[in-house]
Amino acid sequence: MGETAPPVIDSRAAFRAALLWGFGSAFDEGARRIVCADAHFAEWPLEDAGLLAGLTAWMKRPQRRLVLLGAGFDVVQGRCPRFSAWRADWAHAVEAWQASQDMAADLPTVLTCDRGASVHLIDALHWRGSARQDERAARQWCETLDVVLQRSERAWAVRTLGL
Repeated sequence: MGETAPPVIDSRAAFRAALLWGFGSAFDEGARRIVCADAHFAEWPLEDAGLLAGLTAWMKRPQRRLVLLGAGFDVVQGRCPRFSAWRADWAHAVEAWQASQDMAADLPTVLTCDRGASVHLIDALHWRGSARQDERAARQWCETLDVVLQRSERAWAVRTLGL
């Protein structure tokens, strides 16, 4: 999935392709942790059957963690029923975090991992961004997102309990 060169992000379709490339690169490189950040994940290809199959195979390896950081997850719940169902089966390894209101306003749209792949949407209006295989840049993204994660709350319960 991620064996090709990083794609150029110059359109919505290219952004989605770059995200698939980023996930594929993380899978191929044996990443243990993938962090995805976006305000609402509305344009992410979370319903892609190939991505879900890749995530399933990746999650079967030991000590894998998928971290989602957003302003909220209502859009994902509504638009991505396949991903929501998949997530329920892997709840022990998938974390959803809601950024605090003051940090959510500046939340970047980025996918990064601990093995060097990163995808960053710089301009959502014109669909411009960067995708690259660079361990230093990925580490910087991980550190930047960890600062936000430390001030975030767990969100999007897999199963809600009612009284």
